[in-house]
Order: sequence, then C-alpha cells, then structure tokens
Amino acid sequence: MWIWMAIGSAVLLGLYDVAKKMALRRNDVLNVLLYATAFTALFLSPFLSGGPVSWHLMLVLKAVLVTASWISGLAALKTLPLTTVSTIKAFRPVLVLLFSIIIFSETLNAAQWTGCTLAALSMFMLSKASRQEGIDWSTDRGVLLMAVSVLTGVASALYDKHILSFMEPLFVQSWCNVYITALLAITVVLRPLRGKENAHAFKWDWWIPVIAALITVADFLYFSAVHRADALLSVISMLRRGSVIVTFACGAVLFNEHNIRRKTISLFVMMTGMVFIICGSI
Repeated sequence: MWIWMAIGSAVLLGLYDVAKKMALRRNDVLNVLLYATAFTALFLSPFLSGGPVSWHLMLVLKAVLVTASWISGLAALKTLPLTTVSTIKAFRPVLVLLFSIIIFSETLNAAQWTGCTLAALSMFMLSKASRQEGIDWSTDRGVLLMAVSVLTGVASALYDKHILSFMEPLFVQSWCNVYITALLAITVVLRPLRGKENAHAFKWDWWIPVIAALITVADFLYFSAVHRADALLSVISMLRRGSVIVTFACGAVLFNEHNIRRKTISLFVMMTGMVFIICGSI
C-alpha cells in the first residue's frame, strides 16, 4: 500500500511544480509560497491537535528546513527552465540514499552503485545540455539555488523518517504548515524593498489555491507512506521523485522549452539509475 501512496504523491507533486511555475508569472517567489502555504494550513486546520513542547520544537526545525528548500527551489524555478529543474530534482533521492548510508553505516550493493553512477552521469549530461542555453552550472545563480534546495530537501527527508516514527502524519503535516506559514510571513515582512514600493504587491491568482490543494494531498500520501513500519525511505524517495516525469513533460509541452531531446536522454539515464537503486533496495 505504501508504494501506491508514494506513486500517487509523485503524480500530484509533478502537477504541483507546474502550478508553481504558472503562479510565478504574476507574483514573486515569497508571495506565491506564503499564500499557497497559508491555504494549505487552512485546509489542514481541522487536524491540529495538542502535543508535547519537544515535538513542536522538532517541527519548527522541520519547518526551517522545508522553508529554506522551498524558497531556494522556487527562486531557481523562476529563472531556470522547468525541464532543467525537474532533472536536477531527480538527483535528490540518490543523495537521500547516500546520506542514509553515511548516517546509518550501511553499504551499497552492486545495483545501488550502478544506479548512483548512472545518476551522476545524467547530471553531467544535463550540465552539458544546459550550456547550450547559456547556463553555466559552476556560476549560475539558479543552479546554485537548486543545489541549496536539494540539500535542505534531503535533510528534511531524513528528518521525516525520525519524527514519523513516533508522530502521526496529520500532526506533522498540519503543524508544519502552520510554522512554515509563520516563517514565510516573517520573511515577507522583513525583506528589503527594491525599486517601487508596490514591486512585491500580491496579485490574486487561482493557481495559488490549486498549489495548496495539490501539495496538501501529495504530502498526506507521502507522510502516510513514511509512517508505515514496513516502508523503505530510500524507495519512497525514489518513487516520489518520479514526479519529474510529469513536470518534465509539462515543461516540454506547455512552456516550449529548448534542448528537449538531450534533456530527455539525461532524464532517461537518471530514471534508469533510480530503477537500479530501487531494485537494489528491496
């Protein structure tokens, strides 16, 4: 059952990335994140419940990791092609696996090593394809922001496995969104104004509640999957990153992006690597 939950989360997560890209056409990064997360917190408010102070402090840390990942990731999404972002994000579960091995002193088998090697190769291929669009991976701000997003996302995923071993999924999801909304609101209030005073003015966009609805259901399926005792975090992370297929396809069709053939080959190599890692992990 947890495998199907992870697959369902992946599909919704792919559509969620597309909705964010659409919303960024009318609003800046922080406004999109703040209002979408506020809607999500509102959707989940009926599930708010009490808990030990120590649990809430843990969730504040979780919220900091997620907020950092979302802000950096959405800032990158505003400047980079969706097809490039989706392929970079596909590398995240590989890092989850590698850090899990480092933290828990596990060892890679032949299939896992093959998968990691293919994943690294796909990143090299994507960097070559990106150069044709004027994107230098060593200096491009968007790529550096995506690196921050991926690393903080990996830390959040590893942390999820720990806190969900004793917290209920809806408790984690509902309170995390409250704390993330608070952090984003503080960030919006404190950010320096640039240019005209209305440069950061929020413009209503129906994509905002769509984003909130998609991430609410996607995260519920994800947290429910991780919460199950027999679930494997490495496999869930791999399956969830299958969202890049949905994101990549929409980026190619809806946004008419370039170098699709070369990026498709890179994504195929990445997904092949993920299959090897899944096979080596179950």
